[in-house]
Amino acid sequence: MEIKTQSLKELYEKDFYLWVIENLKLLKNKEYDLVDWENLLEEIEDMARRELRSLISLMAVIMEHLYKWENFRESAYMGGSWKKSIINARSEIKKLFKDVPSLRQKAEQKESLEKAWQYAVINLVGWFEEAEDLAEKYFGRLPTEKDFPQECPYTFQQLMEYKPWREE
Repeated sequence: MEIKTQSLKELYEKDFYLWVIENLKLLKNKEYDLVDWENLLEEIEDMARRELRSLISLMAVIMEHLYKWENFRESAYMGGSWKKSIINARSEIKKLFKDVPSLRQKAEQKESLEKAWQYAVINLVGWFEEAEDLAEKYFGRLPTEKDFPQECPYTFQQLMEYKPWREE
């Protein structure tokens, strides 16, 4: 199927899979002038952003559950799912680093830690909407983002190694 540049741009909106296959063929055949460069470059940028979003999301899960464990654990029976979630997210991050080693450096940056903390706080606020009795106990009302530390309370090393359940 011979596709011209303009129809390739239209294909991007109509059939993404076919658009990828056609651009791949053009690149393999070194027909660079026919490649839909505008959309291709956008997709490459988006691939990198997806990897980073995935990493930050996993870091946020760890932060959320560490924070719950440290501050809102009511009994020895509470928190098993948080512990499991932390362990699973750490495993996923390690796998991500095996596939994309350069993400480790990005993960350790203050900017990434802060963004992950912002997401963790959003999750904490949502959690208290479900656990209104705990919200009342700890805050006297449903908390907002302002009720949590504004700066990330964890280092990257703590995200990957800290096990508060072993310190009890």
